[in-house]
Amino acid sequence: MGQRESTGRQRWAYLGPEGTFTEQASRALAERLTGPIDLAPAGSVSLALDEVRTGRADAACVAMESSVEGAVPVTQDELTHGEPLLITAEAYVPVTFDLLVRPGTDRSAIRTVGAHPHGHAQIRGWLAAELPAAEAVMTASNAAAAAAVAAGELDAAAAAPVAGSRYGLQTLVADVGEVRDAVTRFVLLRRPDRPPAPTGNDRTSLVLSVGNHPGSLLTVLGEFASRGINLTRLESRPTRSRMGVYYFLVDADGHLNDPAMADVVAALIRRQALLRWLGSYPRAAGVNEVTADFATPDAYRQADDQVRRWQRGG
Repeated sequence: MGQRESTGRQRWAYLGPEGTFTEQASRALAERLTGPIDLAPAGSVSLALDEVRTGRADAACVAMESSVEGAVPVTQDELTHGEPLLITAEAYVPVTFDLLVRPGTDRSAIRTVGAHPHGHAQIRGWLAAELPAAEAVMTASNAAAAAAVAAGELDAAAAAPVAGSRYGLQTLVADVGEVRDAVTRFVLLRRPDRPPAPTGNDRTSLVLSVGNHPGSLLTVLGEFASRGINLTRLESRPTRSRMGVYYFLVDADGHLNDPAMADVVAALIRRQALLRWLGSYPRAAGVNEVTADFATPDAYRQADDQVRRWQRGG
């Protein structure tokens, strides 16, 4: 299928089925934006992103990182290796897991417990202590585990409480996650276009490709430090070319429209170290570090003005 017809409504894909934390994040993002939005569940992160790349959806909401398990590899690999997409917004969703079962199920009857791998990571200790004989079954999403319970394929699921009402299940035990206050960061992805306007509290995401020799990463990161730009995340992912060679995914305070960020991006391009610019977009949590005096827009403007005066002989 090609580009879909315009109906005035946006269509967003997300990791389904209904009842996932991703749906919750999608709805939170939709509340911030204007215009009608239809949400469409997809069977995987890759399928959700393909909906955008092929024009069947205007955007896709996917998980980027967890405060418990860290980066979501499939999302990061899609952003690094797949057809380019642009991050335009983010949302943080508190993650709480209930043990969901079919009505009337007794704890002694539970032999299988389904959840997404990141979900299992957050209930591992509880399962070991409370249901040591139960098999941990990995599913495409926590809501998919809830759907499997409703279908009689699993005995229990660790999922968002909302999944219980979606699939006619009941909460046998509430809040079984090991880590209280766990949060997952989700991003909204669109086809490449102009980034959202700067707000003064923005994040820029990049993928770096650096040489595999001593000091190569340090030299590239020095481009950020020398311009007073604060890094908030730095993670490596395999290049898939050969063992021991990596790309680096970076989040930094600031927007591409800021002189300091534009300057560092240009420097990375000159160094052939920028594999991809993933977008500049409003931060959903926290605030940017205060810009160093030498990196403010005024400082850049004054320096540029002085250089031009000297060039003119003034």
